[in-house]
Amino acid sequence: MSDLTASDLCVRAGNALLVDDATLTLKSGELVSILGPNGAGKTSLIRAMIGLLPPDRGDCQLNGVDCYRLPPFERAQQVSYLPQRRPLAWPNRVRDIVALGRFAHGAALGRLGQQDAAAVESAMDACDLIPLADRTADTLSGGELARVHFARTLAAHTPLLVADEPVDALDPLHQLSVASLMRNYVDQGGGALVVLHNIALAARISDRLVWMKKGRIVFDGSPQATLTAETMATIFGVEARIITDAHGVDVRIDSALGRG
Repeated sequence: MSDLTASDLCVRAGNALLVDDATLTLKSGELVSILGPNGAGKTSLIRAMIGLLPPDRGDCQLNGVDCYRLPPFERAQQVSYLPQRRPLAWPNRVRDIVALGRFAHGAALGRLGQQDAAAVESAMDACDLIPLADRTADTLSGGELARVHFARTLAAHTPLLVADEPVDALDPLHQLSVASLMRNYVDQGGGALVVLHNIALAARISDRLVWMKKGRIVFDGSPQATLTAETMATIFGVEARIITDAHGVDVRIDSALGRG
């Protein structure tokens, strides 16, 4: 059992308060999606939770150990992170980019052991990348490259996964595919903390929804309890209808309520 916890977390950038007194826990066996408008503090929160952004106040712990005291190598063996921005220094082959996920396990590029090679192949297969394995990154579409980076995250085989907008730039089919991969990862014992903008998709796959606005966590609970018209009004300032049927949940935005 692995867990990642933030307690009374505050993050500042100059005079701006990016995260305000946030407390959040992720445990193995649950998929938690963070939702909120642009600038709500979602990315700052997850970066601080995994030790990439120093807090102004509060603390973050990974399996009971202060994240900021863990060497990056040890942290990377416990948490695989997919950032929102994913720059590449040079146009490597798809297979080599996915293999970067094995570096925390001691793998070296071009010299993968049997277990590492199997993890890379499995991740590429899961993300529908086998036909692209020998293509270079500069020949890929934005959606194809997004799948490559997600495969790199999967190849790490860590107990916990933290992903910032993993379905951004993906077509509907591959959005569903990546969502299914995250759900399967959690059902097999992993824990996932994910920033999403697709509210209906988040409700479909998540055990908990965490709703942020202006740096604060406003609601934290199950999709059934927190995905309501009142929540949409509070968080996004819109009038919305939540429609549930045999196919899942749909969110219909009717009008703006004005600035909140």
